[in-house]
Amino acid sequence: MERHFAMDRRLLLAALFTGLVCAGQVVGGLLTGSLALLSDAAHVFLDSFALALSYFALRAARRPPTDRHTYGLHRLEVLAALVNGATLVAVALGIFREAVERLREPSPVLAGPMLAVAAGGLAVNLAVAWALRHHDRHDLNVHSAFLHVLGDALSSLGVIGAGVVILLTGWTLADPLVSLGIGGVILLGAARVLRKSLHILSEGVPEGMSAAAVQRRMAEVLGVAEVHDLHVWAVSPGFLALSAHVVIADQALSAADAVREELRGLLAREFGITHTTLQFECRSCQETLACPGPGCPP
Repeated sequence: MERHFAMDRRLLLAALFTGLVCAGQVVGGLLTGSLALLSDAAHVFLDSFALALSYFALRAARRPPTDRHTYGLHRLEVLAALVNGATLVAVALGIFREAVERLREPSPVLAGPMLAVAAGGLAVNLAVAWALRHHDRHDLNVHSAFLHVLGDALSSLGVIGAGVVILLTGWTLADPLVSLGIGGVILLGAARVLRKSLHILSEGVPEGMSAAAVQRRMAEVLGVAEVHDLHVWAVSPGFLALSAHVVIADQALSAADAVREELRGLLAREFGITHTTLQFECRSCQETLACPGPGCPP
């Protein structure tokens, strides 16, 4: 629990510091005329939002289920990611439009201050990445926030590169060209976020998993004759659920509890599915055993 609270504090501080970087880049971009700085500021703003989102999602996900939210508030993380992805697309399109205008009509850029602001942003991004380096890689929420910060650092390096080119050669087109690159990175990230969040919200099979493979593996358990009407989905990243009808041999009906425990252990161990609803049936008898998951009666 103490480790969770420590990560919460790091995420909150990371969101605050990246927010300050964003404010500095907006001011610096307006004063120097650098579109690359303003583009990076948009990227940093959305990453600051993502860090704050990760913080609140972690806090909300720990709340116990209620009568109104029987799965808890895990889906808030997915809904917020969907909004975040849509915003990223809008920002990327805005950067592309402005960059094309700058390529048509180049504007003067103050390379020295631009370099100073970008270097400051890079330093903060590296410090935040260092603070989050010991996160649990199986926690997709925190891991995605960590990758956001690394993306910010790479964008800052791009802005620094553009500033050096302008300072040494006076070639101001380096500024909008770097902006196009940053916009491309943002758009790729947005596409991944939208694809994953829409897949979860449409209750698709978790990525990297095959429902047929899960069904076959369950049918291999001793005492199981058949598995049908199987559904597997993600409530949120890392929270996987499954429901299925399990036909067991007549002689195994009395051992349904042992079969149930074996299936639950297999699903958790091999597929990471921890929330299961299993209904047991047998072909030749009229008896049906239903189990709603953890805590079901013998």
